[in-house]
Amino acid sequence: MVTLNAEKLSLQDIHRLLRLQKLPTGNYADVLSLEPLTEYEQQELTQIASDFENYLSPGKVSEGLVKVLTVYPLLRLAGFYRYPFELNLEETIARISVVDEDTEITGRFDILAINREAERNGQREAFWVLVIEAKNSSIAVNAALPPLLAYAYEGLDDQNLVWGLVTNGVNYQFVRLQREEPPTYQPLPTLHLFERDRALQLLQALKAICKLQRNGSSDSLKSTICNLKSKI
Repeated sequence: MVTLNAEKLSLQDIHRLLRLQKLPTGNYADVLSLEPLTEYEQQELTQIASDFENYLSPGKVSEGLVKVLTVYPLLRLAGFYRYPFELNLEETIARISVVDEDTEITGRFDILAINREAERNGQREAFWVLVIEAKNSSIAVNAALPPLLAYAYEGLDDQNLVWGLVTNGVNYQFVRLQREEPPTYQPLPTLHLFERDRALQLLQALKAICKLQRNGSSDSLKSTICNLKSKI
């Protein structure tokens, strides 16, 4: 058995090993129902951006601080800290078997948000909520895409649709994987924390995903944004 680290793989490796095919960039309006943000949410979003900029100005911000200063506050604001959601941090180890090869891809998820209510009810199609793969502020978001795709691909064993999010604190990109033959992934336009319209859209997208999960939606296009497969 050959074991590969997801962090060391290129997009070309992912395409070859997992037989993933890339689709043209999609549109948020086609996959999520984005609702207006409240004044409070807009103020909090501005504060998150301001706090992060204070750390970014002197130089590179570490991956850990990217998560503390931006990802965690955004998840809280979007509703992921409340029932039925639960967050797990760097605890789940992915083990993805490569079809028709004596190869396994391993790695450790950055952030796992799971729907405990769906787990209890045995509704595997709504179990996963959100995978986030973060990098430090000096690394382009596309550098985080190969491991994210590997982790999210594992979710296609249990769901028809899996979503993921990569970020370096400044830029954010969602991707959507679908269980087809062959499996596909579709990137969505990159969002930016310091550009107001795109920052608003970032929080709107997270809130829409959270709301769909809370309402128990399992629509093949507008449901679960998947993060990681919990082994706990």
